[in-house]
Amino acid sequence: MSAGEKRAGISLAAIFALRMLGLFLILPVFAIYAKDLPGGDDMAMVGFALGAYGFTQACLQIAYGAASDRFGRKPVIVFGLLLFVAGSFVAAAADDIAGVIVGRILQGAGAISAAVTALAADLTREQHLTKVMAMIGSSIGLAFALSTVGAPLLYSVIGMPGIFALTGILALLAIFVVLKVVPAAPAIPRQPGWASFVEVLGHPQLLRMNFGVFVLHLMQTAMWVLVPTALVATGGLPAAEHWKIYLPAVLLSFVIMVPAVLAADRHGRLKLVFNAAIALLVAVQLGFGFFGGDVVLLSLWLMLFFVAFNVLEAMQPSLISRIAPPHAKGAALGVYNTTQSLGLFLGGVAGGSLAKHSGQNAVWLACAALGAVWLAFGMTMKMPPPRVQQSPA
Repeated sequence: MSAGEKRAGISLAAIFALRMLGLFLILPVFAIYAKDLPGGDDMAMVGFALGAYGFTQACLQIAYGAASDRFGRKPVIVFGLLLFVAGSFVAAAADDIAGVIVGRILQGAGAISAAVTALAADLTREQHLTKVMAMIGSSIGLAFALSTVGAPLLYSVIGMPGIFALTGILALLAIFVVLKVVPAAPAIPRQPGWASFVEVLGHPQLLRMNFGVFVLHLMQTAMWVLVPTALVATGGLPAAEHWKIYLPAVLLSFVIMVPAVLAADRHGRLKLVFNAAIALLVAVQLGFGFFGGDVVLLSLWLMLFFVAFNVLEAMQPSLISRIAPPHAKGAALGVYNTTQSLGLFLGGVAGGSLAKHSGQNAVWLACAALGAVWLAFGMTMKMPPPRVQQSPA
């Protein structure tokens, strides 16, 4: 990788990490905090508050992706981060579950994921794109690791309003990185209009990828409707001590995940590693449902979930950018991130509703069934050809 590519990868990964850290800090403790809010004793409302962010993300990702194709990546990214900042402080000031939902919806209006990943593709030669996308994906996993440790401790010190305010501050720091650290995007041909969306929406391989990221993030959000209270119930652990479970699980997952991603990239085993990670997700959902009765087993399933999640989070954006037509990367990543956001939204809403009306096992079984469908799609997927080596620009 050239110096410019390294700088682009590290700085864009930092933007993702700062923004996702702000989001992930909420997940491990929100279900516990919500019980003390007016309206927070309703599991469906708690799930909606967790998923509301994904609702506006889903509505706006395509628009942001198209805007970044037409007006440039950086202005769109900064605008989205400013909206995220505003939503963070609205949620911090809320005194009931409805106010938190309003803040979460506004946070989601900063739907910059497509623009950031498209900028990464603009700044990186194809043979190094998997590495840069792996940096971004790994930064998301690292942010999650930090949040699992930091969230319970921060919650005990500054409370949930303080955590929401901190998310806004982190997003402001991300704006500084965009403006002062990320390299300028190259001038590339833009094709405004809806033709590129028609092209990517009908692409059979992109459809498989979009369904996959929908399922992955649905599982993730549904899990956080249930896991924090399960740790309290089965392990007797207060929220401030949940990091003792999360930290070892996440660190062990990185030890396993990194060799898997390297093997997939270097040895032509993309499809094998990709489908193995999906199969592991299915097993984890069944494990949570049928073998999650004590804190040791919950820790095991969490660690295995993080392995699969981190592998797929590193691989999928790279595959999207390699499969998509060069002139429509922003559009393709906009659709991809829209389906990702739909998963975040429906995971919270459906997870909370299913847990309320049908019990927790119904959540795990539904997630396992969706994972099995994804695995079937993955088995029939055509991976992109090996990358052709190019000389540095």
